[in-house]
Amino acid sequence: MGKKILIVDDASFMRLNLRNILESQDYEVAGEATNGNEAIKLYKETEPDLVTMDITMPEKDGITAMKEILEIDSSARVLVISAMGQEAYIKKAIVAGAKHFIVKPFKKDNVVQVIEKVLNGG
Repeated sequence: MGKKILIVDDASFMRLNLRNILESQDYEVAGEATNGNEAIKLYKETEPDLVTMDITMPEKDGITAMKEILEIDSSARVLVISAMGQEAYIKKAIVAGAKHFIVKPFKKDNVVQVIEKVLNGG
């Protein structure tokens, strides 16, 4: 298995879609979280190489969760994947520390390309 990736999204079909894409590329899914609180807990437990993070979720949104993960591990790599493609959310995510941003709906090839770029320091 390759690098470990934590999937964070409140929609089960999105988590399944991402899991299928990641596993088809020999990535290991470190875990799945449905909200920001679960994401932080799983990040501490699994220490993934990358986190895919939705923005709009119950309990704690993705940007808040990402900031907390970065406080725990300043070298954490977070890739925001969200339907909120408006420029303001992209800027907010990047300013908060996201390494990249993908807008839903996404294509498998784009997800794979961006994940490889982020994991390779780009």
